[in-house]
Amino acid sequence: MNLLPQDNPGPKVCVIGYPIKHSRSPLIHNYWLQRYGIAGSYEKIEVAPEHLADFLRDLGGKGFVGANVTLPHKETAFALCDEVSEEARQLGAVNTLFLRDGRLHGHNTDGEGFLGALDQEVPAWDKDLGKAVIIGAGGAARALVFALLRRGAGEIALVNRTLARSEEIAMQGGGRITCHSYADLPDVLKTADLLVNATSLGMAGQEPLVIDLSPLPAKAIVDDIVYVPLETDLLRQARLRGLRRVGGLGMLLHQAVPGFRLWFGKTPEVTPELRALIEADIGG
Repeated sequence: MNLLPQDNPGPKVCVIGYPIKHSRSPLIHNYWLQRYGIAGSYEKIEVAPEHLADFLRDLGGKGFVGANVTLPHKETAFALCDEVSEEARQLGAVNTLFLRDGRLHGHNTDGEGFLGALDQEVPAWDKDLGKAVIIGAGGAARALVFALLRRGAGEIALVNRTLARSEEIAMQGGGRITCHSYADLPDVLKTADLLVNATSLGMAGQEPLVIDLSPLPAKAIVDDIVYVPLETDLLRQARLRGLRRVGGLGMLLHQAVPGFRLWFGKTPEVTPELRALIEADIGG
Protein backbone atom coordinates (compact mmCIF):
# COMPACT_ATOMS: atom_id res chain seq x y z
CA MET A 1 0.00 0.00 0.00
CA ASN A 2 1.37 3.41 -0.96
CA LEU A 3 0.94 5.60 2.10
CA LEU A 4 2.44 8.81 0.81
CA PRO A 5 0.13 11.84 0.59
CA GLN A 6 -1.54 12.01 -2.81
CA ASP A 7 -2.31 15.01 -5.00
CA ASN A 8 -6.06 15.46 -4.61
CA PRO A 9 -8.59 18.19 -3.81
CA GLY A 10 -9.46 16.90 -0.34
CA PRO A 11 -8.72 18.45 3.06
CA LYS A 12 -5.07 18.96 3.99
CA VAL A 13 -3.80 18.24 7.50
CA CYS A 14 -0.32 18.21 9.01
CA VAL A 15 1.54 17.34 12.18
CA ILE A 16 3.95 19.94 13.52
CA GLY A 17 6.77 19.59 16.00
CA TYR A 18 10.46 20.24 16.50
CA PRO A 19 11.93 17.84 15.56
CA ILE A 20 9.25 15.97 13.59
CA LYS A 21 11.26 13.47 11.53
CA HIS A 22 10.21 10.37 13.47
CA SER A 23 6.47 11.13 13.76
CA ARG A 24 4.33 8.17 12.73
CA SER A 25 1.14 10.22 12.44
CA PRO A 26 1.39 10.47 8.60
CA LEU A 27 1.53 6.67 8.35
CA ILE A 28 -1.58 6.35 10.51
CA HIS A 29 -3.73 9.00 8.83
CA ASN A 30 -2.72 8.25 5.25
CA TYR A 31 -3.48 4.59 5.91
CA TRP A 32 -7.01 5.58 6.92
CA LEU A 33 -7.43 7.95 3.96
CA GLN A 34 -6.62 5.15 1.56
CA ARG A 35 -8.59 2.49 3.42
CA TYR A 36 -11.78 4.56 3.32
CA GLY A 37 -11.18 6.09 -0.11
CA ILE A 38 -11.25 9.64 1.26
CA ALA A 39 -9.71 12.48 -0.73
CA GLY A 40 -7.24 14.30 1.46
CA SER A 41 -3.65 14.39 2.67
CA TYR A 42 -1.63 14.40 5.86
CA GLU A 43 2.00 15.48 6.08
CA LYS A 44 4.63 16.36 8.67
CA ILE A 45 6.17 19.81 8.94
CA GLU A 46 9.01 20.84 11.20
CA VAL A 47 8.23 24.16 12.87
CA ALA A 48 10.74 25.79 15.21
CA PRO A 49 9.29 27.29 18.41
CA GLU A 50 9.99 30.87 17.30
CA HIS A 51 7.91 30.30 14.14
CA LEU A 52 4.94 28.52 15.74
CA ALA A 53 2.69 31.56 16.23
CA ASP A 54 3.12 32.71 12.64
CA PHE A 55 2.52 29.21 11.31
CA LEU A 56 -0.72 28.73 13.22
CA ARG A 57 -2.04 32.20 12.39
CA ASP A 58 -1.73 31.31 8.71
CA LEU A 59 -2.79 27.66 9.00
CA GLY A 60 -5.81 28.17 6.75
CA GLY A 61 -3.83 30.33 4.37
CA LYS A 62 -1.45 27.43 3.87
CA GLY A 63 -4.41 25.30 2.84
CA PHE A 64 -4.73 23.24 6.02
CA VAL A 65 -8.02 22.48 7.81
CA GLY A 66 -6.23 21.33 10.94
CA ALA A 67 -3.11 19.89 12.49
CA ASN A 68 -1.69 17.64 15.12
CA VAL A 69 0.74 19.19 17.57
CA THR A 70 3.61 17.36 19.24
CA LEU A 71 6.60 18.32 21.36
CA PRO A 72 7.55 20.99 22.21
CA HIS A 73 4.49 22.93 21.03
CA LYS A 74 1.50 21.56 22.96
CA GLU A 75 1.34 24.25 25.67
CA THR A 76 2.18 27.16 23.37
CA ALA A 77 -0.39 26.04 20.80
CA PHE A 78 -2.99 25.89 23.58
CA ALA A 79 -2.36 29.56 24.33
CA LEU A 80 -2.70 30.47 20.65
CA CYS A 81 -6.13 28.85 20.18
CA ASP A 82 -9.29 30.90 19.91
CA GLU A 83 -11.31 28.15 21.59
CA VAL A 84 -10.35 24.95 23.42
CA SER A 85 -12.22 21.85 24.57
CA GLU A 86 -12.77 21.07 28.24
CA GLU A 87 -10.17 18.29 28.04
CA ALA A 88 -7.59 20.71 26.68
CA ARG A 89 -8.50 23.33 29.28
CA GLN A 90 -7.94 20.86 32.13
CA LEU A 91 -4.51 19.95 30.77
CA GLY A 92 -3.37 23.35 29.48
CA ALA A 93 -2.17 21.63 26.31
CA VAL A 94 -3.49 20.63 22.89
CA ASN A 95 -2.47 17.95 20.43
CA THR A 96 -5.24 18.42 17.86
CA LEU A 97 -6.23 21.63 16.05
CA PHE A 98 -9.03 22.36 13.62
CA LEU A 99 -10.41 25.47 11.92
CA ARG A 100 -14.08 26.42 12.14
CA ASP A 101 -15.34 29.71 10.67
CA GLY A 102 -11.82 31.08 10.66
CA ARG A 103 -11.26 30.34 14.35
CA LEU A 104 -8.60 27.98 15.66
CA HIS A 105 -9.98 25.28 17.96
CA GLY A 106 -7.81 23.08 20.18
CA HIS A 107 -8.47 19.66 21.64
CA ASN A 108 -6.45 17.08 23.57
CA THR A 109 -7.04 13.44 22.66
CA ASP A 110 -4.48 11.76 24.93
CA GLY A 111 -7.11 10.63 27.43
CA GLU A 112 -9.38 9.28 24.69
CA GLY A 113 -6.45 7.40 23.19
CA PHE A 114 -5.54 5.86 26.53
CA LEU A 115 -9.10 4.70 27.22
CA GLY A 116 -9.63 3.54 23.63
CA ALA A 117 -6.61 1.25 23.79
CA LEU A 118 -7.76 -0.29 27.06
CA ASP A 119 -11.32 -0.73 25.74
CA GLN A 120 -10.09 -2.54 22.63
CA GLU A 121 -7.36 -4.68 24.17
CA VAL A 122 -8.89 -5.50 27.58
CA PRO A 123 -12.69 -5.38 27.15
CA ALA A 124 -14.63 -4.53 30.34
CA TRP A 125 -11.39 -3.53 32.06
CA ASP A 126 -13.21 -0.75 33.90
CA LYS A 127 -15.90 -2.95 35.42
CA ASP A 128 -15.63 -2.46 39.19
CA LEU A 129 -12.46 -0.42 38.68
CA GLY A 130 -11.21 0.42 42.14
CA LYS A 131 -7.64 1.64 42.34
CA ALA A 132 -5.35 2.82 39.56
CA VAL A 133 -1.67 3.53 40.14
CA ILE A 134 -0.01 6.02 37.80
CA ILE A 135 3.74 6.50 37.73
CA GLY A 136 4.60 10.07 36.77
CA ALA A 137 3.11 13.52 37.20
CA GLY A 138 3.82 15.23 33.88
CA GLY A 139 1.46 16.17 31.07
CA ALA A 140 0.74 12.58 30.06
CA ALA A 141 -0.01 11.54 33.63
CA ARG A 142 -2.38 14.48 34.04
CA ALA A 143 -4.31 13.43 30.91
CA LEU A 144 -4.62 9.85 32.14
CA VAL A 145 -5.75 10.94 35.60
CA PHE A 146 -8.66 12.95 34.24
CA ALA A 147 -9.56 10.16 31.80
CA LEU A 148 -9.71 7.63 34.63
CA LEU A 149 -11.73 9.97 36.83
CA ARG A 150 -14.26 10.37 34.00
CA ARG A 151 -14.40 6.60 33.62
CA GLY A 152 -15.18 6.14 37.31
CA ALA A 153 -11.96 5.05 39.03
CA GLY A 154 -12.50 4.90 42.76
CA GLU A 155 -8.97 5.92 43.70
CA ILE A 156 -5.89 7.06 41.79
CA ALA A 157 -2.49 6.77 43.42
CA LEU A 158 0.11 9.05 41.84
CA VAL A 159 3.70 7.91 42.29
CA ASN A 160 6.38 10.43 41.42
CA ARG A 161 9.86 11.51 42.40
CA THR A 162 8.62 15.05 43.14
CA LEU A 163 5.58 15.07 45.40
CA ALA A 164 4.83 18.73 44.70
CA ARG A 165 3.94 17.94 41.07
CA SER A 166 1.65 15.10 42.14
CA GLU A 167 -0.04 17.31 44.73
CA GLU A 168 -0.80 19.92 42.09
CA ILE A 169 -2.76 17.30 40.11
CA ALA A 170 -4.36 15.88 43.26
CA MET A 171 -5.89 19.26 44.15
CA GLN A 172 -8.13 18.90 41.09
CA GLY A 173 -9.18 15.32 41.83
CA GLY A 174 -11.99 15.85 44.33
CA GLY A 175 -10.30 13.78 47.04
CA ARG A 176 -9.89 10.66 44.87
CA ILE A 177 -6.15 11.16 44.23
CA THR A 178 -3.39 10.26 46.67
CA CYS A 179 0.31 11.12 46.29
CA HIS A 180 3.20 8.76 46.98
CA SER A 181 6.97 8.47 46.65
CA TYR A 182 8.72 5.57 44.95
CA ALA A 183 9.46 4.13 48.37
CA ASP A 184 5.70 3.64 48.87
CA LEU A 185 5.29 1.69 45.62
CA PRO A 186 5.40 -1.90 47.01
CA ASP A 187 2.53 -1.16 49.40
CA VAL A 188 0.59 0.90 46.85
CA LEU A 189 0.71 -1.94 44.31
CA LYS A 190 -0.81 -4.53 46.68
CA THR A 191 -4.35 -3.25 46.06
CA ALA A 192 -3.99 -1.95 42.48
CA ASP A 193 -6.38 -2.94 39.69
CA LEU A 194 -4.41 -0.98 37.08
CA LEU A 195 -0.78 0.12 36.91
CA VAL A 196 0.25 2.70 34.31
CA ASN A 197 3.68 4.02 33.42
CA ALA A 198 3.03 7.60 32.28
CA THR A 199 6.70 8.58 32.07
CA SER A 200 9.36 8.21 29.38
CA LEU A 201 11.31 5.80 31.59
CA GLY A 202 11.91 2.56 29.72
CA MET A 203 11.79 4.26 26.33
CA ALA A 204 14.64 3.52 23.93
CA GLY A 205 17.50 5.82 24.84
CA GLN A 206 16.05 6.72 28.25
CA GLU A 207 16.71 5.45 31.76
CA PRO A 208 15.05 2.12 32.56
CA LEU A 209 11.97 1.91 34.75
CA VAL A 210 12.92 -0.41 37.60
CA ILE A 211 9.84 -1.77 39.36
CA ASP A 212 9.14 -5.06 41.12
CA LEU A 213 5.68 -6.21 40.02
CA SER A 214 5.45 -9.07 42.51
CA PRO A 215 3.11 -7.15 44.88
CA LEU A 216 0.49 -6.68 42.12
CA PRO A 217 -2.66 -8.83 42.39
CA ALA A 218 -3.09 -11.49 39.69
CA LYS A 219 -6.13 -9.63 38.33
CA ALA A 220 -4.23 -6.39 37.74
CA ILE A 221 -3.62 -4.78 34.33
CA VAL A 222 -0.26 -3.23 33.41
CA ASP A 223 -0.27 -0.38 30.89
CA ASP A 224 2.84 1.36 29.54
CA ILE A 225 2.40 4.45 27.34
CA VAL A 226 5.92 3.96 25.93
CA TYR A 227 5.76 2.33 22.47
CA VAL A 228 9.45 2.21 21.49
CA PRO A 229 10.35 -0.54 22.21
CA LEU A 230 7.04 -2.27 21.59
CA GLU A 231 7.60 -4.46 24.64
CA THR A 232 9.19 -2.48 27.43
CA ASP A 233 10.80 -4.17 30.42
CA LEU A 234 7.67 -3.34 32.43
CA LEU A 235 5.48 -5.17 29.91
CA ARG A 236 7.92 -8.07 29.74
CA GLN A 237 7.69 -8.47 33.51
CA ALA A 238 3.89 -8.35 33.29
CA ARG A 239 3.90 -11.02 30.56
CA LEU A 240 6.13 -13.31 32.60
CA ARG A 241 3.74 -12.95 35.54
CA GLY A 242 0.75 -13.70 33.32
CA LEU A 243 -0.81 -10.28 33.90
CA ARG A 244 -3.00 -8.56 31.34
CA ARG A 245 -1.06 -5.77 29.62
CA VAL A 246 -1.48 -2.89 27.18
CA GLY A 247 1.41 -1.28 25.29
CA GLY A 248 1.80 2.33 24.25
CA LEU A 249 1.17 1.65 20.57
CA GLY A 250 -2.54 1.27 21.24
CA MET A 251 -2.73 4.73 22.82
CA LEU A 252 -0.80 6.21 19.88
CA LEU A 253 -3.29 4.75 17.40
CA HIS A 254 -6.47 5.52 19.33
CA GLN A 255 -5.53 9.13 20.12
CA ALA A 256 -5.47 9.73 16.35
CA VAL A 257 -9.11 8.67 15.90
CA PRO A 258 -10.86 11.87 17.11
CA GLY A 259 -8.69 14.12 14.93
CA PHE A 260 -9.37 12.09 11.80
CA ARG A 261 -13.09 12.29 12.55
CA LEU A 262 -12.92 16.07 12.96
CA TRP A 263 -10.95 16.68 9.75
CA PHE A 264 -12.30 14.05 7.38
CA GLY A 265 -15.80 13.27 8.73
CA LYS A 266 -15.22 9.56 9.31
CA THR A 267 -14.58 7.65 12.53
CA PRO A 268 -11.75 5.27 11.62
CA GLU A 269 -11.04 1.85 13.06
CA VAL A 270 -7.83 0.74 14.68
CA THR A 271 -7.33 -2.50 12.78
CA PRO A 272 -4.76 -5.31 13.05
CA GLU A 273 -3.47 -4.22 9.63
CA LEU A 274 -2.79 -0.68 10.87
CA ARG A 275 -1.12 -1.98 14.01
CA ALA A 276 1.09 -4.29 11.95
CA LEU A 277 2.06 -1.38 9.68
CA ILE A 278 3.25 0.77 12.59
CA GLU A 279 4.92 -2.18 14.33
CA ALA A 280 6.91 -2.85 11.16
CA ASP A 281 7.93 0.80 10.99
CA ILE A 282 9.06 0.79 14.62
CA GLY A 283 10.87 -2.49 14.17
CA GLY A 284 12.57 -1.22 11.00
